[in-house]
Parts: sequence; C-alpha cells; structure tokens
Amino acid sequence: MSKTAHANIRRYFLSFMLYSFIGWAYEVFLEVVVYRWGYSDRGVLTGPYCPVYGVGALVFLICLSPLMRMKLAGFKRYLRVLAVFLLCMLIATGIELAASYILEAATGSWPWQTYADYAINFEARIALSPSVRFGLGGLLFLYVVQPLFDRLFAALGEKICSRCAWVLAALFALDCAAFAVKTFL
Repeated sequence: MSKTAHANIRRYFLSFMLYSFIGWAYEVFLEVVVYRWGYSDRGVLTGPYCPVYGVGALVFLICLSPLMRMKLAGFKRYLRVLAVFLLCMLIATGIELAASYILEAATGSWPWQTYADYAINFEARIALSPSVRFGLGGLLFLYVVQPLFDRLFAALGEKICSRCAWVLAALFALDCAAFAVKTFL
C-alpha cells in the first residue's frame, strides 16, 4: 500500500475518532444542558465516543467530498450547499435507522431516545427534527470542522498522527472487544 493510501486511512480513522467524540459530547450536552435529564453515558462502548457519529462523518467525507471539491460559480454554489445539506440529512437518517435496527438486534434496544413524541417520525427510530439537525451538523462538519482537522493533521505531521492513530485504534479495538464479550457471551 502506498504512503498516500496509509495517510488517507489514518486521516479517515482520526476523523472517525474525533467525530465519534464530538457526537458523544453533543449527546451529553443535549441530555445535561438542553433536556436537563442529568448525565448518563451516551455511547454503547466504554470510551467517550458514539461511533455512529464517526460512521456518519466518514460517509459524509467519502460520498460528499467530490461534490464539495467541484468548482462552481454563482447560484450553483448555493445549490451545492442545499444539496450537501439534503444529502447529509438523508445519509445520517439512514445510518441512524440502520444503527437502531442493528443495536436492537444486538442489545435489545437502541441507546438514544425514541422519537415517539416527535410529530413526524418513523417507528420512533428516526424523526424529521433530528434529521434537520443532522443536515445542519453535516454542513458544519464539512465546511468548518473538517478543514480545521485537516490543518491540525498537517501541523502535527505524519509521525505524531500515526502514533495517535495506533494508540486510538488499540483502545477502540479493546473497547469493541469488551462490548462484544459483554453482549454476546
């Protein structure tokens, strides 16, 4: 595998971990500050991350990067932002729906609130309001946060990013193994 391929995999993995952490922090913020329910660990794993957010971010990066890189002028630039928003909404909602089924099959439930009280929902698993937030979050991630992460990765250099990726990968693998043992054995 080429050096560039390794760098891309490392970049995607580090982005996955950062977005998983940001997703966990977002969930905790909503629970503690917005809804005032008090703190509970929002992830299914032990570490402070929600992998479903990392998966969503990776899918955004992989699927929407070509659209983001297109050179467009005038009104087409605004249409692209609308298209990115709608695609982020659809992708994240699809991932949330799939994750709810997978986690329900594996653990008996899904770890986020049901959307039964939301006006527009499907099986209380997904709803329009969170989907809109996912679309807005996707815009924020793709247009603001990811460029900052890319600059951070470049500033840290290959050696430090590689070490961070290996350490995080080992911790994440141990966490996933512990979850599998706890869930399936």
